[in-house]
Amino acid sequence: MIFDEVDQGVGGAVADAVGLRLKKLAGDAQVLVVTHSPQVAARAEAHWRISKAGEVARTAVEVLSPDAREEEIARMLAGAQITDAARAAARALIGA
Repeated sequence: MIFDEVDQGVGGAVADAVGLRLKKLAGDAQVLVVTHSPQVAARAEAHWRISKAGEVARTAVEVLSPDAREEEIARMLAGAQITDAARAAARALIGA
């Protein structure tokens, strides 16, 4: 199953609940989720970063290591300036 921004317009506890339900669903099926929500991303078994590559319609896909995943979730939480507090929050989300 593929979900593209199924969590659009929600945040906080609701986004966390969506992430938990998707994780449960993934126990019995293959699930791919496109999200901008750190609460949803933190529930994933694997995390890929998708980005535009240049001016041409190309996409780059990068499988993130556990450390890179933590940093990406911290970026999702904090924005451009990643702080130690955002990294701690990312670790907490991943460990929840």
